[in-house]
Amino acid sequence: MTTKVRLTAKERGDEVLRAAVQAFAASGYEGTKTDEIARLAGVSQPYVIRLFGTKQQLFLAALHSVCGRIEEIFREAAAETPELSALGHNYKRLLSERELLLVLLHGFSASGDPAIGDCVRDRFGRIYTLVRDLTGASPQEAREFLSAGMLMTVMAAMQVLGPNAIPMPWAEEITNTFGQDAP
Repeated sequence: MTTKVRLTAKERGDEVLRAAVQAFAASGYEGTKTDEIARLAGVSQPYVIRLFGTKQQLFLAALHSVCGRIEEIFREAAAETPELSALGHNYKRLLSERELLLVLLHGFSASGDPAIGDCVRDRFGRIYTLVRDLTGASPQEAREFLSAGMLMTVMAAMQVLGPNAIPMPWAEEITNTFGQDAP
């Protein structure tokens, strides 16, 4: 007989949040139902609501989690070498965690909702400031870095960049412009 391990409330909440990131990455804010998230997490839909309140609050928690992970990856890169190129090189790690990028894109597209828009603007601004603080980049250098990152994010969403990319000549040509640290 196998003994089932009981998770703490925090561990269960973390599982629900991981399931939410997975579901929101696949279907976006509007297209995701909390019962789908509950099914992925192996809990009841009322439990999801008890933990996070509303679907909007769960989406905001997912956005905060995603942006926190992006910031963590950038901090780790800068700890080794505080240069934009090091942050760019670590972008490969984000490409391997494609769900993060998709949730971020869904957050941008759902920005018409005032609470989501406020969250996305705040978190993107924090990423911009972090990039500048970690590397000493000028506003223009940070803009160019984030512009390239957003292009890579869109290309990853289209599955023409990153693991299991669908080969497309135009995408390969663009990828080659990112230099030797291109993913």
